[in-house]
Amino acid sequence: MNFKTIAIHAGHDPKNHLGAAMPPIYQTSTFGFRDVGQPGPYDYSRSGNPTRAALEECLAALEGGRRGFAFATGMAAETTALMLFSSGDRILVQNDLYGGTYRLFETVFRKQGITAEYVDLRDLDALRAALATPAAAIWIETPTNPLMNLTDLAAVAGLARAHGAITICDNTFLSPYFQRPLDLGIDVVMHSTTKYLNGHSDVVGGALIAKREDLCDRIGVLQNALGTCAGPQDCYLVLRGIKTLGVRMEEHNRNALAIAHWLQAHPAVSEVLHPGLESHPQHSLALKQMTGFGGTFSFRVKGGEAQLYKLLRGVKVFLLAESLGGVESLIDHPATMTHASIPPEVRQRMGIGDDLIRLSVGLEHVDDLIADLDAALAQ
Repeated sequence: MNFKTIAIHAGHDPKNHLGAAMPPIYQTSTFGFRDVGQPGPYDYSRSGNPTRAALEECLAALEGGRRGFAFATGMAAETTALMLFSSGDRILVQNDLYGGTYRLFETVFRKQGITAEYVDLRDLDALRAALATPAAAIWIETPTNPLMNLTDLAAVAGLARAHGAITICDNTFLSPYFQRPLDLGIDVVMHSTTKYLNGHSDVVGGALIAKREDLCDRIGVLQNALGTCAGPQDCYLVLRGIKTLGVRMEEHNRNALAIAHWLQAHPAVSEVLHPGLESHPQHSLALKQMTGFGGTFSFRVKGGEAQLYKLLRGVKVFLLAESLGGVESLIDHPATMTHASIPPEVRQRMGIGDDLIRLSVGLEHVDDLIADLDAALAQ
C-alpha cells in the first residue's frame, strides 16, 4: 500500500476492537490473567499496552522496520538507545546536533564511561580516520538541527558495517514521509514524535524503529526494564496525528520552500540554510536520499543583536517558542533557546552563531507568513 494508506490503517484492525474505527485508548495499568501462571497478551502496561502496540506497529510500517518502540519523550528514546552501549564504548557523533542530545552525551553518559567523539559526517575521509580506532556506533542527524547539514546515509552505513559499528539516525526533521534511513542501511531510526509525527504540539513522545532482530530484542528488553515507554493517551494522540502526516508534510514542504526562496532575496538576510535550495552545498545529496525537504530550516540575519531581537519580537503569526513540526509556525533562536545548553565556544565552533534563526513553518497561508516576516524584518 501507499504511504498515506499505511499511515491511516497500520497497527489497527477494527475487528479486534468491537469495530472501533479508531484505536481505543486502553487507559489501564494492569490486565487480568487467564489463570494462575497464564497471562493474556498483556499483563502490565509498562510491558505492553494495546494502544501503544498500535502506534509501534504503525511506526514500524512507516519506516520499513521490523519493530517500533514508543517512548515518553524524545530524550527517553535517546536514553534507551544509548543504554545499548557499555562503559568504555566510543560513539562517533554528528558534530553539530540538537542541544539536548549534546547535553545527554556530555552530562550523563560521559560519566558512565560512554564517550562521544564529534565528527563532521559530511566528510567521509574524516569518518574513515575516526573509524581507524574501534567505535561502537555512529550517531547521525540529517538534516542537522539547526544548521541543516546532510549525511550521506548509504555511504555512512556502509562504512559502519565494515567496521562493526551500529548506526543510529534521528529522522525527526523529515519523518518517514520524506526519508527512510532503514532503506539506506541504517540500523536504528529515532524520532521525537512530539514533532511532525504528532504534528499538533499537544504531546511529547519519542520512538525507535529497527530492522535487525537482535537490536529489536535488545531495545524491547531495555524499554521494559527502564520503564521509558509512552503512556496510552500520548500514543493515541501520536497515532491520530500520523493519519494526516502525508498531507501535512506536503504543505509544510511547500510553505517552507517558498519562504526560503523569499528570504534568500531579502536584503536583511545573509544566508539561508535549506537543502531544497540550489545554493545549499548538499542539494544534490538531498535530491538523492530525500523525497522532500520538510518544514524546518534556518537563516542568518544581518545587523547584530539589536536587529535580531527586533525580528524575534516583531513577528505576530510566528510564535517565539522551542520545538517544531506543529501546524502552527514557530520561530526559534538556537543560541538562547534549543541549543543554550551547549557552551558558547562549542556553539561557535559548530557554526551556531547569535545571528542564526530557525523556523518551523506551519500550515498557515504562506502569504500571511511571508507578510509577518517581512514586517518584522522591516523593523
